Amino acid sequence: MFVCRTPFRISLFGGGTDFPEWFNSHNGATISFAIDKYCYVTLRKLPQLYTFKYRLRYFKSEMAQSISQIRHPSIKGAISTFDRTKDSFEIVHSSDIPGLSGLGSSSAFSVSIINLIQNYNNIKMSKKKLAEKAIYLEKKVLKETVGFQDQYACAYGGFNSISYSKQKIRITPIKLSDKKRDHLINNSVIVYTGLQRKSQYIEKDKIKNIKRNEKNLIGLLDICNEAKKILNSNSKSYIADINLLMRESWNYKRLLSSHVSNKKIEDLYEYGLKNGALSGKILGAGGGGFMLFLTKDSRNKLNLIKKLKKFKSFSYKMDYSGSKIIFKENRDND
Repeated sequence: MFVCRTPFRISLFGGGTDFPEWFNSHNGATISFAIDKYCYVTLRKLPQLYTFKYRLRYFKSEMAQSISQIRHPSIKGAISTFDRTKDSFEIVHSSDIPGLSGLGSSSAFSVSIINLIQNYNNIKMSKKKLAEKAIYLEKKVLKETVGFQDQYACAYGGFNSISYSKQKIRITPIKLSDKKRDHLINNSVIVYTGLQRKSQYIEKDKIKNIKRNEKNLIGLLDICNEAKKILNSNSKSYIADINLLMRESWNYKRLLSSHVSNKKIEDLYEYGLKNGALSGKILGAGGGGFMLFLTKDSRNKLNLIKKLKKFKSFSYKMDYSGSKIIFKENRDND
């Protein structure tokens, strides 16, 4: 029996420039950090006593006699691509955060299921290789339109700048002091819009309009590179500078597709700015999920939380472990 824990992530800057359709001809960059909210997936070998070969439990339940009968696309693709044992499995998924919410839940699951299957097959791999295999699963096997930020963020954990080019993807930790890190976390507010959305629909629209969006994507890239300099510096005005960049970034992001924002999101954003937030943005592809607000200090944060009390929110810390097998028992003993 194996249990994998993989963190979700909060994306700050650069989302949209991490798609190969963009960075294969331009550079790309993102800044994000993993949080202590997790995707949990359990894999257990089943004894040869059942009429089915696979038992799956997520928000639905499945029993399948063959891989071809599995309905969950990521599980089906991962087993068919990476499992060499041909054993019978039970796979169970649970999560701290609802899916389709802009925190990288799909990639967190992809990273988790691959981490489990590779460990079950006694195959060791680096976090880099784990992220690459998750990208392969989503991009090549499932034929999805995906950026590459989430797979690396979930596999590695930590607070990272990721740069993308046709030749290489580089992960560089942000050198943030404990004081600056705590200030950033303690003065942020994350609220759930109550809107779920399928990111594929939005991402496909962005890619379709990628040439028209060249100016906006270059703007997002420039802002991300500037934010990296500020976060790694000793500037005392970094909070004001980061908030200014986030407001500019949101203005570019909402232009990438007409589906990124909507009236409910815009109303929530404006309400937040009027009640203590200095900046904000929708997390992930857009269209719903969670919105991030940054405030100047704890007084403004408390006021904002009070004003947004009808919205669900959560507090968090950064995760530095990345995707991790937290329980392992020899499969021969199952």
